[in-house]
Amino acid sequence: MANQLDRRDLIKIGAGAVVAAQMAGAAESHKFFTDAEYAAVDDLTEMMIPTDDHSPGAKAAKVVDYIDRVLAEAFEQEERDDFRAGLKPYVEATPEQRDAMLQKASKHEKNGHASEAKFFRLLKEHTIKGYYTTSIGIHDELDYKGNVYQTGEYSGFLPS
Repeated sequence: MANQLDRRDLIKIGAGAVVAAQMAGAAESHKFFTDAEYAAVDDLTEMMIPTDDHSPGAKAAKVVDYIDRVLAEAFEQEERDDFRAGLKPYVEATPEQRDAMLQKASKHEKNGHASEAKFFRLLKEHTIKGYYTTSIGIHDELDYKGNVYQTGEYSGFLPS
């Protein structure tokens, strides 16, 4: 029977499927952002949580990927629309202009232009959540060592 597959054919087909799946995963880039938006948000998050002597910053923690996923899966279309509308001026700006715009937005966060302030708050919220849910944020920045068995006297309260 010429239509029967032998074990070698099945292995070849299986290997081909694995390679195709890997290539499809590599080709899939962003879930929400365009390439230009992705680059702008990556820069903005690093401006908010930069690399320093103590720990890597938001770029190393891939916070932009977290934000991309959160916005792609956001239940409310308004959140995606607000973020994209607020992001637009940053996409077209140079890194120096982005820094100046971010500084200005941070000063007027509470009483600034509605869409600018809303975008800044969303960016800040997502950046902080994204950073401190990564190994870099938890272990490198916060020095969290994990749960440790405590021996001796309980020292969880400050002395009165």
